[in-house]
Amino acid sequence: MSDRITHRFARAELLAQALTHRSAGAPHNERLEFLGDALVNLIVAEALYAHWPQADEGALTRARAELVRESALAPIARTLELGPRLTLGPGEMKSGGHRRDSILADALEAVVAAIYMDAGFEACRTAVLPWFEAAIAALPPPHKVGKDAKTRLQEWLQGRQKPLPVYELHAEGGEDHAKIFQVTCTLTQPPLVTEGTAGSRRAAEQIAAEAALEQLKALD
Repeated sequence: MSDRITHRFARAELLAQALTHRSAGAPHNERLEFLGDALVNLIVAEALYAHWPQADEGALTRARAELVRESALAPIARTLELGPRLTLGPGEMKSGGHRRDSILADALEAVVAAIYMDAGFEACRTAVLPWFEAAIAALPPPHKVGKDAKTRLQEWLQGRQKPLPVYELHAEGGEDHAKIFQVTCTLTQPPLVTEGTAGSRRAAEQIAAEAALEQLKALD
């Protein structure tokens, strides 16, 4: 584990806590996650500031949001093989918590905080920054970063003076730890209804909006 994250812990208990989910009891990683979230934001913000010397605050903010969101952090956690090393309570183990994006992203942030607590900010940045370098290098130009599907759909419609879409929750199901939301996106001009299904209503709306955009581009 230490080799994979390129940091050798002087205080192994910090790493153990960072990899302990609250379902397994105390000491767990929630406080470390809180600190790690701030550290990740700072490290990524600093890297973007250097990467885009001419970008404005809005572009930098959108790019940072893209890089530190749950769906971006979870793959890093998988690369570091955090999942199999997590300490989970029986319920989370049974439901596959070691594979869940939210738990993996939280654990990654907790590991970042553990490195910081173990060795300070410079050591933390040295270990953590390489995890994000490829994603930063792959970012599109600043003016194209961070506009989600709902925003792009709204801009497409407004640019053509057409009514805005209406999003409605069509169905909701699943266990509390694995909810599924089905949402519809309805347009009147042109008449179009698309669907999105995801683990949150917001994510389902984004999927439905993306589907609408794809169909509109085919018609445009």
